Amino acid sequence: MQPSSKTQIVVGRVLSGVAIAFLTFDSIGKLLRVQPVIEGTVQLGYPTSIIVPLGVILLSSVLAYAIPRTSVIGALLLTGYLGGAVATHARMSDPLLSHTLFPIYVAVIVWAGLVLRDTRLRILLPAGRAS
Repeated sequence: MQPSSKTQIVVGRVLSGVAIAFLTFDSIGKLLRVQPVIEGTVQLGYPTSIIVPLGVILLSSVLAYAIPRTSVIGALLLTGYLGGAVATHARMSDPLLSHTLFPIYVAVIVWAGLVLRDTRLRILLPAGRAS
């Protein structure tokens, strides 16, 4: 296993930071129950009573991802949360590239950032194993 280069670590931190910022913004919108979030949630077929609990779940998962010691658990939790978003958009027959697959784009950023900043994860990937 090769150690991380400084560039890999910086790119990983930047990608993770982008994911953390985006998902934190989303969770705060839910916790504050801002009008566009309420409207969007209702449009997706969910009751307004679920908005704050979703915000708590999302923010908790983001915090777990942001802490190096719990980052893998956080990434797994975020993957599950984002998978639910994919299912929701698919159920609503939303446009594929812009809506349904958007949570997958975010999940890729989450995992790419984590893999680049955490050397231990690369041993799980075929390209990270020594021959």
